[in-house]
Amino acid sequence: MAKTFKGIDVSQYQQSIDFKKVKASGVDFVIIRAGFGKYANQKDPYFESHYKAAKAAGLKVGAYWYSYAATVAEAKAEAQTCINAIKGKTFEYPIYFDLEERSQFAKGRAFCNSLVKTFCNALEHAGYWAGLYISRSPLQQYISAYVAKRYALWVAEYGSRCNYGGTYGMWQYTSSGKVSGISGNVDMDICYVDYPAKIKAAGLNGFKKQAIRPTNKPTTSSTKKTVTYTVKRGDTLSGIARRYKTTVAKLVKDNGIKNPNIIYAGQKIKIK
Repeated sequence: MAKTFKGIDVSQYQQSIDFKKVKASGVDFVIIRAGFGKYANQKDPYFESHYKAAKAAGLKVGAYWYSYAATVAEAKAEAQTCINAIKGKTFEYPIYFDLEERSQFAKGRAFCNSLVKTFCNALEHAGYWAGLYISRSPLQQYISAYVAKRYALWVAEYGSRCNYGGTYGMWQYTSSGKVSGISGNVDMDICYVDYPAKIKAAGLNGFKKQAIRPTNKPTTSSTKKTVTYTVKRGDTLSGIARRYKTTVAKLVKDNGIKNPNIIYAGQKIKIK
């Protein structure tokens, strides 16, 4: 069975959080609301403190931005405001576009697709792994399958299972979870993708691309098998050297031969 990761998502509504206790309870990651809307003053007032404390506790971190965009231009503006809010930080999990407003869904599938693509493409262009957060029902009604597959998908559906038939990386399964270190309810998530490994390897979300370490090729002398050659009548050391593509000097050294001009039939010559 594939490994899964336990997470929570928080915002200003969870103001006092002991992230060390959260980490000790078995939580692997936290998705923090960075803000909402298109204006700089709509940055979540607890984003900075939540981010700093979660990182200090050793938790993996992602972020989300709640959308109120009524036009594609506003979605683009929201993306830029989000980028400004999160720049200079590292995130092991994607940056999600949070699509929930009924007024957005009322404009139909093509409109919702355009919002998602506009926001997520802007985040990708800025070097982030972008994703979509959305409830299962509107996902099926208002987001095309190709858009859902294009970005990291985080599906909300409360209950014992997620009934979305497509591929998704994360599932928010309750809004009334209980976690040590947080008073009151908190959203709970299960992640099925090792985003930290993928994001770091790709050099996204503030991480530098991991250099591929060259394989240290062993030297020829360490990989070649030692051959033992039995000298035959008429053999010369120079002839043996040519046959095995080595040198007389090496044969002399490897075999402790005092005089390279004198070898005899039956003598064992090691060729390394």
